[in-house]
Amino acid sequence: MDVPFWIWALTIVAIVGMLLFDFVGHVRTPHAPSLRESAIWSAVYVGSAIVFGLLVLWFSGAEFAGEYFAGYVTEKSLSVDNLFVFVLIMASFGVPRALQQKVLLFGITFALVLRTVFILVGAAAIENFSWVFYLFGAILLYTAWVQARSGGHSGDEEYRENGVLRLIRKVLPTTEEYHSDRMTVRLGGRRFITPLAVALIAIGTADVIFAVDSIPAIFGLTQETYLVFAANAFSLLGLRQLYFLIDGLLDRLVYLAYGLAVILGFIGAKLVIHALHTNELPFINGGQHVTAIPEISTALSLAVILGTLLVTTVASLAKTRRDRSRAAEDEADVPVLAGERIPD
Repeated sequence: MDVPFWIWALTIVAIVGMLLFDFVGHVRTPHAPSLRESAIWSAVYVGSAIVFGLLVLWFSGAEFAGEYFAGYVTEKSLSVDNLFVFVLIMASFGVPRALQQKVLLFGITFALVLRTVFILVGAAAIENFSWVFYLFGAILLYTAWVQARSGGHSGDEEYRENGVLRLIRKVLPTTEEYHSDRMTVRLGGRRFITPLAVALIAIGTADVIFAVDSIPAIFGLTQETYLVFAANAFSLLGLRQLYFLIDGLLDRLVYLAYGLAVILGFIGAKLVIHALHTNELPFINGGQHVTAIPEISTALSLAVILGTLLVTTVASLAKTRRDRSRAAEDEADVPVLAGERIPD
């Protein structure tokens, strides 16, 4: 896929423009977005990603469009999983709902910059070392195993501060209370950072961990650097609105970890198979390519990803509905003690 420089520049300018519009139009004035506002803008960003994919289809063909959509859906799914951690961070730091938008947007911007660096490094590694596909495959297979072992997300989970945050708290004076949406504040002649800044750093350090599985995953679906960048960018755009839109739905996606484990395991296996086809390691088949196992097509990858997400979502919502029905029945069967008033 030959992408001229001006297309790269236009794409980057468009993405930066959307981030700036998001900040000026929605985040600069602190407020808690309504469900309607979140739904409208989530639809706008998803629609933008779809339009981009259709442009890829028009100008570059179905193969590249399929790779883009497979990558976008996978990255978006991983982003939804990341929202669980964002919820824990927001709750742990007691971030007021009206200020959460700023933390999320700044965190998303940092994640986009970080992933761009990872993408460029990954693309250079793939260009020069074919064995990198073995490494990426191993990372995804391990991550899939961890996801499956986690058994989903528990509402009783707590966020534990990492070493970076503990070091920052020791080195930099921090206030206990929030000061509107300010990151720093001067008190008694000294400069302090606010809990809002600490929460932002917490999300930023979490983004580093998220990138470890998201970048190998997208490279398992396409090796086109432009598509890898675009799929990541569009998956992150609108994540802020999605956070507020599905905030109450996150706890219902009880099987999401299992679904992501299947997807990551599938892509990990796809990467290992591709690595065998391009093998140059002397201790594997004498340094010769291994082509006995056919490579997995983009169409099959997209079908597996979409099918897994559909089954995971339907099964999660069905289980949540059953659990709530049983809880309601158990509550109705509790006997009323003598003299106790039955609630209206």
